[in-house]
Amino acid sequence: MTRNEIVIRRAAIGDAARVAALSGILGYPADDDTMQGRLQRLEGRQDQVVFVAVMNGEIVGWIHGAEHDYLVAGGMGEICGLVVAEGRRSSGVGRRLVEAVERWAARRGLEQISVRSNIVRTESHPFYERVGYTRLKTQHTYRKALGSQR
Repeated sequence: MTRNEIVIRRAAIGDAARVAALSGILGYPADDDTMQGRLQRLEGRQDQVVFVAVMNGEIVGWIHGAEHDYLVAGGMGEICGLVVAEGRRSSGVGRRLVEAVERWAARRGLEQISVRSNIVRTESHPFYERVGYTRLKTQHTYRKALGSQR
């Protein structure tokens, strides 16, 4: 491997600490054990994938892709999360990670892939447009904790 070469590979359980650290940069902090559990739950699933980007032996980014079946739209891929370490942005890492998820989705027979980007992440909007994504709509996202409602 040459200096600054970007290697994209599937995430492994042993990557949890670095994936967790990068997740914190994205605004979703998680400790190493929590991230290890999340990676373990995703490992082996055919409808989910996590790739990491490695440069000079260090994980410098990750992407999470998923397949969803929607009643209104059919099967579709989604980029559920993407982060590249500060200092490694604009080096092709994000583009390579997106391409990896797009290839994964295409192999699964999916014809389209979507991504949601928070309105406050203004730096990501031109990135997605540069790699071929078109803004379709603006929406509000709602969430409810389920807690003990089982």
